[in-house]
Amino acid sequence: MGYQDVARDILTHVGGRENIISLVHCATRLRFKLKDQKQADAQALKNNPGVIMVVESGGQFQVVIGNHVHDVYNAVCAEAGIVEDGVQPASEPGEKVNILSRLIDIVSAVFTPFIGVMAASGILKGLLAVAVVFGWLTTESGTYKLWFAASDSLFYFFPLALGYTAGKKFGGNPFVTMAIGGALTHPVVMQALEASSQAGAATEYFLGIPVTFINYSSSVIPIILAAWVSCWLEKQGNKLLPSAMRNFFSPLFCLAFTVPLTFLLIGPVATWLSQMLAHGYQAIYALAPWLAGGVMGAIWQVCVIFGLHWGLVPLMINNLSVLGHDTMMPLLLPAVMGQVGATLGVFIRTRDKKLKVLAGSAFTAGIFGITEPAVYGVTLPNRRPFIFGCIAGAVGGVIVGFSQTNVYSFGFANIFSFAQMIPPGGVDATVWGAVFGTLLSLVLACVLTCIAGLPRTEVNAPVVTKPRENEILAPMSGTVLAMDQVPDSTFASGLLGEGAAIIPLTGKVIAPFYGEVASLFQTRHAIGLLSDSGIEVLIHIGIDTVKLNGQYFTTHVKVGDKIKPGDLLIEFDRQAILDAGYDLATPVIISNSDEYASVMRNTNDHVIDSGMPFLTVLNKGEVNESIS
Repeated sequence: MGYQDVARDILTHVGGRENIISLVHCATRLRFKLKDQKQADAQALKNNPGVIMVVESGGQFQVVIGNHVHDVYNAVCAEAGIVEDGVQPASEPGEKVNILSRLIDIVSAVFTPFIGVMAASGILKGLLAVAVVFGWLTTESGTYKLWFAASDSLFYFFPLALGYTAGKKFGGNPFVTMAIGGALTHPVVMQALEASSQAGAATEYFLGIPVTFINYSSSVIPIILAAWVSCWLEKQGNKLLPSAMRNFFSPLFCLAFTVPLTFLLIGPVATWLSQMLAHGYQAIYALAPWLAGGVMGAIWQVCVIFGLHWGLVPLMINNLSVLGHDTMMPLLLPAVMGQVGATLGVFIRTRDKKLKVLAGSAFTAGIFGITEPAVYGVTLPNRRPFIFGCIAGAVGGVIVGFSQTNVYSFGFANIFSFAQMIPPGGVDATVWGAVFGTLLSLVLACVLTCIAGLPRTEVNAPVVTKPRENEILAPMSGTVLAMDQVPDSTFASGLLGEGAAIIPLTGKVIAPFYGEVASLFQTRHAIGLLSDSGIEVLIHIGIDTVKLNGQYFTTHVKVGDKIKPGDLLIEFDRQAILDAGYDLATPVIISNSDEYASVMRNTNDHVIDSGMPFLTVLNKGEVNESIS
């Protein structure tokens, strides 16, 4: 399925363009803010092969795409006619959003647009540290200086980047808020800061009020608060000023008022708050770093699932700005590699070809810090690998915490994080502790998953229950459909027999009982079965698929073969059939239903797993006994 097709499906199932307030994307997710989340159909999106998972968290409707998220994002914007994202307000009038959801929404919107370059800058800084330690470069060389400028520029001028994205998030003019960020790092201000630090320096005043100069390079909180104030003032000014004057006087008022207010009040207060947060975290960490490592290693991926991890990103950046190092990010690396190890275990253990391919690609992405494909596509659906990954992450986190490892530049937990952990004095025990704890996490998760991560039945056959007499198990996993809803009059009328239909989620048909193969169509799109108790069942894969002449279908049995529940009968390429324009509704018909009193569906659930009880055939005598 192409990006444009995925985009159309996503747009349809989020309620259309008119239901979208804003749309941004991060490394793997489309993050929608919707007017009415009830209009969105999460289940329908989960059925799309181009969507890994759908998460509703932090006031956002998040569609997990994977590594191709930017391409899908562009396709969605093109389909919806979205020219510029994030210009809408954070919430609609009258909308009730709790504080945590609002915080996560703000943080993700502010940091998401440049998340990739943040990670790249951190990796480059780490690689420069490695080059210096091994003597490949010196800090005095021109090569080092140019690469250092490239790696440090974003963080040095952080207030500019944050000013722009915060201005968009708060619904103001982002260039005004970017200009405020530029004022915080302007050379005149930096010179005044240097002069004020010298002994006997004269105090600077703004309209008679003393100014305290602070180094705002790499800071986070001051510019976000200043951007909020500026956007609020801009909205008030736009209400009062005539339309002809807004473009000039509204930005003028915001700059003239907000910049001095930031230096006089917002900046000092925000800096004090930043220092309190950093030192408060450090004090808690110092009490039991091993415990902090165990907790973070265990719960980090759970936080990622619900989007709660964004609440910790500013804290890590703030630690680097105030303390010059951060102890939180090293604790997260075992959590990431725990899921990577569990994914590797699934790759080694499973015999399901599609799962093996998915696990292989997810393992590669996970090494570089992108764990959503591994979590949503591999470990979480199989439950035990995800749990083993969290356990291994906790064990590795304890070791990293005990080693009191730091990072000295910002980045996201991945294989390159080891380079960012090298202190100015060179590689020491803190680095080796992180390496050991992280590798232990990966290996432990892999071993546990290989031993007990997948049910043994997954290796050879689907999980099935033993059917009772006159019971038919579901021959495939999918969405249950009443027979009269099948888009074919012959099946819907019941002329061929009673039963129900399934819209398949996978491309496998398994045996629904003990019996034999009674018939097999030459085009392989349908199969007739006869149970040991005499029930005749026809499984017809899709509507009008006979026209495919056997293309996309593979049979694993022949007429006369004995079968038992769970045996693989037919495989088919689900996506190829859909792309060819065919409906995949699959009737499961009791061909000799006129010999029985009735055919009952065993479940009222909308979705059923293969091998679960599906239909029950009642003999006429059984009905008479129940009536009497």
